[in-house]
Amino acid sequence: MKKTLILLLVAMACCMTAGAQGMKETDPEFFKTAEARRIGDQMLIYQRVTGGWPKNIDMARPMTDAEKAQVKSEHDRRNDSTTDNGATTIQMKFLARLFQATGEKRYAKAFGRGVEYLLSGQYDNGGWPQFWPVMRDYQIHITYNDDAMVNTMMLLRDIAEQKEPYQGKLTTKKLRQRCTEAFQKGVECILKTQIRNARGELTVWCQQHDRETFLPAKARAFELPSYCSQESAAIVRLLMELPDPDERVKQAVHAAMRWFDDHKITGMRYERLRDENGKRTTILAADPEAGPIWARYYDLEHGEPFVCDRDGIPRRHLEEIGEERRNGYAWYGDRPADLYKRYAKWCKKYDPTNMVELKK
Repeated sequence: MKKTLILLLVAMACCMTAGAQGMKETDPEFFKTAEARRIGDQMLIYQRVTGGWPKNIDMARPMTDAEKAQVKSEHDRRNDSTTDNGATTIQMKFLARLFQATGEKRYAKAFGRGVEYLLSGQYDNGGWPQFWPVMRDYQIHITYNDDAMVNTMMLLRDIAEQKEPYQGKLTTKKLRQRCTEAFQKGVECILKTQIRNARGELTVWCQQHDRETFLPAKARAFELPSYCSQESAAIVRLLMELPDPDERVKQAVHAAMRWFDDHKITGMRYERLRDENGKRTTILAADPEAGPIWARYYDLEHGEPFVCDRDGIPRRHLEEIGEERRNGYAWYGDRPADLYKRYAKWCKKYDPTNMVELKK
């Protein structure tokens, strides 16, 4: 009786957690519940004929029969499957956990179709766009923005290595080999797209790169060709996770860390606030106690921070752009700060001789 009560309480707690985390749930106990199956079944409905999923949809929210019918009617769409904003990779992680908990083949089958979708989108040069198979405008570029390509590569790597929750019979040896090869091609693309400055020195990456020339490319009007700190931090972290890195990878990491250190902003605080009326405002203010931050964008000519509105004109100061973009986009962040301790450990293990001396 006591054991039954404990299991019931665990299941209830898992369901409550699902309400908060939904599609990003990771608790193994949750995936044994009916609620997990309900969410998984809705994900199956949303999966397109391509094998991928659309973005910015809460697929954990309970759906009416009419809503399910509407989603099913869009099954054959080929222009909204994407890895942008975590789409497709989020659903695949959820379905993998659900299969491990239930053993139901329909979840494994949907997951497998997702893997095929990811593999089908890779260019011969190793890069991935953010939408496919039907693309428009800037969607064709090799896309690091919002970690789209890095998320894809990490998932394929984890599948190849059968890391939890991708172990067991979820995939075949042949499929895992294909994932390994795709990941390795992705690394090659990362190394090819690392930007060199006017002096020929390696630096970091743009949010997107031309799929033919590998040069930094423009996306939306306010997303200009530039050095991009936040996405570059995710790329460097991925490179530092490579076992036995070769000389090219070592050079890439050292160069990027040098760039991060040279371009960090100290004594400033980036903060989003609300006034007494609930109106949002975003500020960049002096704060001697603040930790280092980095601008999202640095211009390619001088390496200076800038912000940009929908008119496509770069500006130096946050208050010079309109409220909509000033408050609706992350212009500064601290992601590279997490790399400093990692870099010290990485250098000690792989290349202590060439470790870049970073400023305090």
